Amino acid sequence: MSDLLPLMSYCLLMSGTPGPNNVMLTTSGANFGYRATLPQILGILLGGFVLTLACCLGLGQLFLAWPVAQQGLRIGGALYLLFLAWKLSGATMAQAGALPRPLGFAHGALFQLINPKSWLKAVTLASAFMPAGLPPLQAGLLVAVLGTVVGFPAISMWALFGVAIRRLLERPAVQRGFNLCMGGALALLALLLLR
Repeated sequence: MSDLLPLMSYCLLMSGTPGPNNVMLTTSGANFGYRATLPQILGILLGGFVLTLACCLGLGQLFLAWPVAQQGLRIGGALYLLFLAWKLSGATMAQAGALPRPLGFAHGALFQLINPKSWLKAVTLASAFMPAGLPPLQAGLLVAVLGTVVGFPAISMWALFGVAIRRLLERPAVQRGFNLCMGGALALLALLLLR
């Protein structure tokens, strides 16, 4: 267990700190509530699991062998984040009531393919935290499962934070300001990716 503590600490740090997933989950929790945000949370976790397992089984070597792929991911991810920032900054609770749900399971899972923070986490887990002495598939599954188990409460807290401040956002002007700030945070993340 002591060998897994650094791995779990890294997963908690990467899952619990601000990033594109957590900004979107906070906004979704505030606008739609936790239950409606749960499919997106589960999609993020599944996408992260698959990405981590793939990196543990050797996909992470792609970036080392072909740096252009990483640059393409960075640009594509940044452009998509700018699009999401634009969409999130205009969302309102009135729209949330008319929409069947926020971003869903598939969106959460597929977003991990272009989320640079998810790639950084997966490649680091594969390169620095794979347990020695286990076959690659078992070691990769262990790392991916622990990342998912640790990640669930960490990213759920961001959605629950959004739910907690929902009452404060009942006034349209306050909600508009919140959504503009969250959209701005995503836009800033996108610009930082392009550096």
